[in-house]
Amino acid sequence: MDWKMPDLGEGVQEGEIVKWLVKEGDRVSIDQHLVEIMTDKATMEIPSSIEGVIQKIMKREGSVAKIGETLAEIVGGGEDMRPETRDHGPEEGKREERREEKVENREKKEEGREPKTESRVATGKVLAAPSVRQLARDLNVDLSKIQGSGPGGRVVKQDLETKDKIPASPQVSSPSPQVPSPVPHIPLGPESRQPLRGLRRKIAEHMVLSRKTAAHFTHVDEADLTDLVLAREAAKKEAEAKGIKLTFLSYIIKAVIEGLKKFPQMNASLDEASQEIILKKYYNIGVAAATEEGLIVPVIKNADKLSLWDLAKAISRLGEAARNKKTALEDLKGGTFTVTNIGSIGGILSAPIINYPEVAIMGLHQIKKRPVVKDGVIVVRDIMYISISADHRVVDGAEVAAFLKFVIGILENPGKIST
Repeated sequence: MDWKMPDLGEGVQEGEIVKWLVKEGDRVSIDQHLVEIMTDKATMEIPSSIEGVIQKIMKREGSVAKIGETLAEIVGGGEDMRPETRDHGPEEGKREERREEKVENREKKEEGREPKTESRVATGKVLAAPSVRQLARDLNVDLSKIQGSGPGGRVVKQDLETKDKIPASPQVSSPSPQVPSPVPHIPLGPESRQPLRGLRRKIAEHMVLSRKTAAHFTHVDEADLTDLVLAREAAKKEAEAKGIKLTFLSYIIKAVIEGLKKFPQMNASLDEASQEIILKKYYNIGVAAATEEGLIVPVIKNADKLSLWDLAKAISRLGEAARNKKTALEDLKGGTFTVTNIGSIGGILSAPIINYPEVAIMGLHQIKKRPVVKDGVIVVRDIMYISISADHRVVDGAEVAAFLKFVIGILENPGKIST
């Protein structure tokens, strides 16, 4: 029987085979993890829904599989394993084919008659036979956007076959830039090669999408965090008593959320299909985390409802999960604004790439003692440079500057930050 790529969640169309946990000839049981798959910047182990013996692995490590594609052929216990008998297929597969044939035959008989069941309009559910759903996955077609011609609005195979013949309604779109042809590489000395795969390939795809889609611009300002440094130092003992590692990031996220509430365009995304700006009234803050395999962005959901201590716990939990490659897929979805901390590594400032489809990302840099003029006197203060890259299609430079100034105003007066 074919073991196929399962549905891995809303919006997920494909995944990369990172590592097989079994080999051909191995006997496997239901719920046994068979393969590691990378999708949406997360690596997950996929369990088997079939019991039997791995006869053939169809997708090798490093290849990409779409939802519904066959990953491996699994033969049930007691079946003839010889290759010449393989075409007969397992009995379970035959039963599934017979069920689909019955559904399709029933559809043909019912054509032209009034449906006895509720219509799609009434239930909101797409009606389609399993074979039609499989065909839709193979064609990468969203069934919810197909007007079914079968009884009760049921989608039939003919609807999918004629879909491409119907002229699409015009949409507003930007002209695609010309993509230059790859230039052949000419070695000039000793070299080695690494395959672009796994998390690194996902990062590459996401970054290119962001740069091609969003109109990037970057704004930079400086923050005097001398008082915040003192405030954190004073709160560290209380945090340690609670078993919490309190970092500056907790305070910064608190200030960012207040800024997003005052400047809602910064907590938005652009729906290009409808040409509408979506202003989000929930605050899911992504925190970029560096791992051995590359950068991922776990998301703190509903961060506005968390205390300073709870934020610190969430940051610590997500960071530890990222380092141990245990980040859950759900923790990588739904971000509305991202913060990336480059300061722990060093450098003066950066222009981070927007975590598309968000409209802005904040870059935090090293807190460093610098000479500054305060009240006409040169003094040494704890200064941080903060950068923001934003999508100029949605927000203007003046609004980004005002947002950052507002956030810095809170950070420079930490008494305004609630715990």
